[in-house]
Amino acid sequence: MYIAAILGSITILYIVKTEPSLHEPMYYFLCLLLLTDMFLSTSLVPKTLSIFWFNSTEITFAKICVAVVLRGFMIILPIPIMGSRLPYCSSNIIPHSYCKHFSVVSLACADIRPSSYYSVSMVFLVPSVDGFFIAVSYTQILRAIFRMPTKDARLKAFGTCGTHLCAFSALCIPDLFVSLMQRIGSDVPLPVLSVMINVKLLVPPLLHPIIYGVRTKQIRDRLLWILTQKRA
Repeated sequence: MYIAAILGSITILYIVKTEPSLHEPMYYFLCLLLLTDMFLSTSLVPKTLSIFWFNSTEITFAKICVAVVLRGFMIILPIPIMGSRLPYCSSNIIPHSYCKHFSVVSLACADIRPSSYYSVSMVFLVPSVDGFFIAVSYTQILRAIFRMPTKDARLKAFGTCGTHLCAFSALCIPDLFVSLMQRIGSDVPLPVLSVMINVKLLVPPLLHPIIYGVRTKQIRDRLLWILTQKRA
């Protein structure tokens, strides 16, 4: 899945770069999304493989600090701050290949409700805020679509909007589902939950090149042209 996600993203990036007709804001946005997917997958999979292949189960303090800085400052920073203030008096082993917040604070020998409440609120608040602005944007887009003179133009615009919504859903819905299951799904076996968390970070980067490659005619045509030229 990792190799397919990386190859798919690189293919779409190459097509957008080499095709002048794709040098438009929508495709620049697509490239940023694919780069984000590549960084997300690359930050997870090598660590997972090092656990299985080399039994490298420790995540050093230097790597945690780098991850915090790169992850973000206003939303993410309170999470490690609250977690670092908790006393840890038992095991330091988490059942995941990266520092899942709730898994870390669950090891604390103290009340973790403030930290848990904050992380849960972010799980709902961030997609809600993003969803609000997306809804406002799409309201304006739909108004413009319905003013288009021809049916074909309206169908093409609806197809583009559907592509964007599929990509957004593939990213947000699994994250929300896994976060809720980790807190309320006490009957879910730990190996199943661990697999779900890792798959949640791999599936969107795997699907995005497929979604955009299949549903975007310019990218699809350019890819077919490249494959035809190489065969010739």
